Amino acid sequence: MTGSLIVINPNSSETVTQGIDAAVEPLRRFGVPIRCLTLAEGPPGIESQRQADLTIAPMLALAAAQADAAGFVIACFGDPGLHALRDQTALPVLGIQEAAVMTALTLGQRFGVIAILPGSIPRHLRAFGSMGVLDRLAGDRALGLGVGDLADPGKSLAAMIATGKRLRDADGADVLIMGCAGMAQYRATLEAETGLAVVEPCQAAAAMALGRIALGQSHRRVET
Repeated sequence: MTGSLIVINPNSSETVTQGIDAAVEPLRRFGVPIRCLTLAEGPPGIESQRQADLTIAPMLALAAAQADAAGFVIACFGDPGLHALRDQTALPVLGIQEAAVMTALTLGQRFGVIAILPGSIPRHLRAFGSMGVLDRLAGDRALGLGVGDLADPGKSLAAMIATGKRLRDADGADVLIMGCAGMAQYRATLEAETGLAVVEPCQAAAAMALGRIALGQSHRRVET
């Protein structure tokens, strides 16, 4: 029997985990069980590099305890512990930031990122620089909302649409990335309002992980 794709939310918000679970629901049709877990030791929301880094050790322990795992997704836009977990296991390991960018590059020429807070943007730029994709980045603009605010449509949807339009009109983005795991419920509306393809990062990473599982691909080098 095929194991499960384990999606780990490194913050402690069950509401965020429920949103992630709903986001990946369409991918369950492919037959691989997808289990979404909450890191109880994590902060309520990850809004700084320090908070992200402090989740790595307990997240590695949580991943190691999943006996039925066929692969992992780290569901935080910042990919904390991505390379550490790849060191720990030969199973497919995808980070939602990396997967979202790779997906966006197949949907448009210049991607724009909707961040949650201004303090998140330097972390994003460091990651995009290390990925070598800064020349494809149109812009990275913040909503000015915390992770907990994203579940409130009254606070977040209008700001998200306005930010998406600024990325489109002022920065020249032709594809948008939702820069947090808690935004999936707004994807369809954002696409309709901006006319652009919108990448929801948990969906992008889970889809990529399912492909790796099906093809038996690993980041570990095969010895010859």
